[in-house]
Amino acid sequence: MTEPARQTARELLGTGTLEPLDADVIAVKIGDRIVDLHTPISAEPSELSVIRRDSPEALEVIRHSTAHVMADAVQRLFPGTQVTIGPAIQSGFYYDFDRPDGPFTDKDLQRIEKEMRRIMNAKRPFVREVVSREAAIELFRSMGETYKVELIEGFAADAEISLYRHASPGRQEGSWFDLCSGPHVPSTADLGVVKLTSVAGAYWRGDETRPMLQRIYGTAFRTQEELDRYLEQQEEAKRRDHRKLGKELELFWFHEYAPAMPFFLPRGASVYRRLVDYIRSLYVRYGYEEVITPQIFDKRLFETSGHLQNYRENMYLPVTAETLDEIAQQEPSCSHPALENLSQKPMNCPSHCLIFGQRRRSYRELPWRIADFGRLHRYERGGSLHGLARVRSFCQDDAHIFCTPEQIHEEMRSFNELLFEVYRAFEFKDVRVKLALRPEKRLGTEAMWDAAEQALEAVLKESGTPYELLPGEGAFYGPKLEFHVTDALGRDWQLGTVQVDYALPERFGLEYVDAQGQANRPVMLHRAILGSVERFLGVYIEHCSGKFPMWLAPEQISLLTVSERQAPFAAELAQKLRDAGVRVLVDDSSDKLGAKIRNGRNLRLPYLAVIGDQEVEQQSVALRSGEGDLGSVSVADLIERLVAEGRPPVAGAPSASGAAAGARS
Repeated sequence: MTEPARQTARELLGTGTLEPLDADVIAVKIGDRIVDLHTPISAEPSELSVIRRDSPEALEVIRHSTAHVMADAVQRLFPGTQVTIGPAIQSGFYYDFDRPDGPFTDKDLQRIEKEMRRIMNAKRPFVREVVSREAAIELFRSMGETYKVELIEGFAADAEISLYRHASPGRQEGSWFDLCSGPHVPSTADLGVVKLTSVAGAYWRGDETRPMLQRIYGTAFRTQEELDRYLEQQEEAKRRDHRKLGKELELFWFHEYAPAMPFFLPRGASVYRRLVDYIRSLYVRYGYEEVITPQIFDKRLFETSGHLQNYRENMYLPVTAETLDEIAQQEPSCSHPALENLSQKPMNCPSHCLIFGQRRRSYRELPWRIADFGRLHRYERGGSLHGLARVRSFCQDDAHIFCTPEQIHEEMRSFNELLFEVYRAFEFKDVRVKLALRPEKRLGTEAMWDAAEQALEAVLKESGTPYELLPGEGAFYGPKLEFHVTDALGRDWQLGTVQVDYALPERFGLEYVDAQGQANRPVMLHRAILGSVERFLGVYIEHCSGKFPMWLAPEQISLLTVSERQAPFAAELAQKLRDAGVRVLVDDSSDKLGAKIRNGRNLRLPYLAVIGDQEVEQQSVALRSGEGDLGSVSVADLIERLVAEGRPPVAGAPSASGAAAGARS
């Protein structure tokens, strides 16, 4: 069959079954790929679908084009600034700049925004131009755009190199252009409303040994109403920021002596411990056994597992990866002490392979599910660190399942049941699944990858679970399912994962003996539900706005005395509550009652109990919650209520406290 001639979507519009071109059409879609109207494609009209300005996919194109307009405005206002990379992202767009005069200020952002609107109002077309590699290098080198030259020199020899231009009003030399593969809207008239939101530092290509650039973030929407709604959500996100709440609620803390390694304060450690205890309680029912493994290993373990070859830049080694390279180059035949030292483990899977292989195992032992809450260390680069969301010391609710190929399906079914039970407990109701396929850098044979990917996809298809394919985003040892949740602000977070791994059992020579007495290779399933406990806690703090449900809260109730006369009764009641397993605070300070109530609310406690002379006389409390005043409650009823609501969730339904937390948040 002859491949269709390459034509732009603009030329194809109006032919065959495709809708005719009109002012609202900004791009087309071929399968999962968005293509603008400028780019030649080999496709039949029937393969295309139209993207209009009000289509959900349109925002990505609008934002990418708006980023170009921002870069144009920056170079107009701040001559000598180099542009680097500027993609559209989920919340908007950014561009990284090398500005010799120093960082951009809030006042600069206002000027840039104003200039952007002027460019957009000129309603000039975007134009695509293909150039040769040599011409592109010469062009950007003559402009002093050294970052662009570096990018082009890194392209494959046969790569098509395209520029996108748009006219810049008042610019003597004409249109502004940048190296780009698209897609872009037809004209600056197709852009909507814009807001520049912040400036941050970012290393060139994420490498902290490279120059520090200035990253300007912005967003764009089709209408002012959409932008206003987004900005309101962003303000709420700032109020819920786990870094801010972590400080206000005294949950966790960082210090420069342990960069990106959190200290959990008593209140935070209480929540952290209960997260782990809850997962542990489920392990009993789902048949997991817990192990404890070392944190430091000889580097030979990670050579066997492939981590040293494929994950070295993220490992904590006795010396930096760069130093290792220098040593290897200078003394290739020498046994340098730095090369013989130990490494802190970034993952539990290699040590679990050692445990499996410690003795001969029978098929009767499979599936064998082992869990490990051991501390892990990864050298995350400085530019990627963000509160609890990306740290260098952390713990995972990590487990590995060794099974036969025939057992994969049932183990996946059991894992899904466990995962969704946990997510219901935390009020995550919208869970989406993505299947990440083999990356370019990987272990194992193609046959192993075929079997692993087919196993995961078969489970999804049989269960009728909708899923999205992510080509090239699997782990280096196996494909994986990613479980993405939506939080209370509508933001997407990837939490749980499960991976099918044929490679590590092969590399470690793991075997089990089948019913016929033959040695066979097991399959290894890597799985986590919370993922990193630290990251999950950061996500959950923002999801519930720091208002933890009763079963998870550091303290479940605070007893507030009206005066010092009630202090003995408050102390006696606090002891009764503690004896019943309730976590309680007593505020019998000299502060006025209003201040005590405010302090309790600031800590986001589930309940406050006011105690005055009348309550002492009646052996009761005046109970308050996030929903308001609950009236007088006897001591006996109070204890019964708090104990019942403080129980962790059970299978099949969230606890009463979980429902209450959802209402409060």
